[in-house]
Amino acid sequence: MKKSYLLIIIAIIILIVGIYLNRAYGHIFDNIKLASSDAERTYILGSSKDAITYVAIGDSLTAGVGVNDYKDSYPYLVAQKLSQNNKKVILKDASYPGYKTEDVKDKLLDEAIADKPDIITLLIGVNDVRSSVSKETFENNYKYIVDRLTTKTNAKIYLINIPMIGANILPPYDGYFDSETKNFNAAIKGLAESYGLGYIDIYTPTKKEFNKSTDYYSSDLFHPSAKGYAYWTQIIYDYINH
Repeated sequence: MKKSYLLIIIAIIILIVGIYLNRAYGHIFDNIKLASSDAERTYILGSSKDAITYVAIGDSLTAGVGVNDYKDSYPYLVAQKLSQNNKKVILKDASYPGYKTEDVKDKLLDEAIADKPDIITLLIGVNDVRSSVSKETFENNYKYIVDRLTTKTNAKIYLINIPMIGANILPPYDGYFDSETKNFNAAIKGLAESYGLGYIDIYTPTKKEFNKSTDYYSSDLFHPSAKGYAYWTQIIYDYINH
């Protein structure tokens, strides 16, 4: 009889844990918005005859999801700062919400290369982490992307690592995704060093700063707010302009 009670208790605990894990995982996606604020795809900033083309490759974090105006996204803000150096900047937004490294590899590279960029920023991987893509697959996809960009363009290429993922992730997924983010970022850094490319770390400062206030997040508590994107922008621009 005692054994039967024990088995019932264990079964109840397993059920409760299973329900919690299911809801904790679902909670990550419940309020996430995927509507891009970009309606034009191409922007021209500045009026100098000396023009540069900046292609921003990525997912929703590059598409400006979380703000109502693409002018508050980090690619636009970076382009704006670049244009202040007596430059005309042609910004090409090569990003789509929800994209993973595989999507960039298969769907975005040809167009990005055809734009003949002078500057490229690549921020991709957050959806690989969320979708539990293996590190090996992620690294192989990322290497393919970098290899094509370095061999098919003459651009200065900057690899932006994966930022801290959201403020609404419950245990144990918060720890798991953070660990995966660190592993994937190590792979990105290794590729940047191998190819001699710029490596921009937004993970370290945003993990520290974004934990202080939800003001850095939009209403879905996943994508940055205008304040959050502005914070990223300064880090990215300072690296490009150093």
